[in-house]
Amino acid sequence: MSNHHLLLKSGFLRAPLSNGIGRYVGQLQRITLKFCKSHPTSKGMRDFLENHLIDYAKENPGVVVYVKPRRHRTPVIVAEYLNGEKHWVAVKNFEFQHIQKWLELMRTQAQDGSKMRLRKMWHTEFPSIQGPWTPFTFVNPIVNITKFPDDQLGAAPKQRKTATEILLEMYKAEKSNQTKLIENNSNN
Repeated sequence: MSNHHLLLKSGFLRAPLSNGIGRYVGQLQRITLKFCKSHPTSKGMRDFLENHLIDYAKENPGVVVYVKPRRHRTPVIVAEYLNGEKHWVAVKNFEFQHIQKWLELMRTQAQDGSKMRLRKMWHTEFPSIQGPWTPFTFVNPIVNITKFPDDQLGAAPKQRKTATEILLEMYKAEKSNQTKLIENNSNN
């Protein structure tokens, strides 16, 4: 048995900012691209910055992009998410296509604290005092002691008239009343 769960923070798995309810909110807040201006390990990063950064920024207006040159350091991409988490990737000797793929991955994933020990498999902000709903919540209790097949419970329910049928009957009644009035007026 492992004790590594003692080092993990615990909490509930939640949809960040009620994401997916109403509209989608991208979770990536900002990207920082750190690179060296002269070191050969940053060649792919420099190529991305010179040729593809403006297109990336135009395609993703909700993401703030910072460029930070550093001397004699490994190129790094740092992603910061709305929940305050940071994720970084060292892109030493990567070509610009790989950097684009990493940026796309960071943009589309939500850092929801997956390195977290879950207290429960479910969580709600508004717990019910009546208990959880089940398909049997509002079933008639007589069903519990009934032996099936049962003629009374298995019988089709009496169907009420639909609103369309009621309106058609009202229209026909009104029309027949009008024809009677016309006949009475013509006889007089």
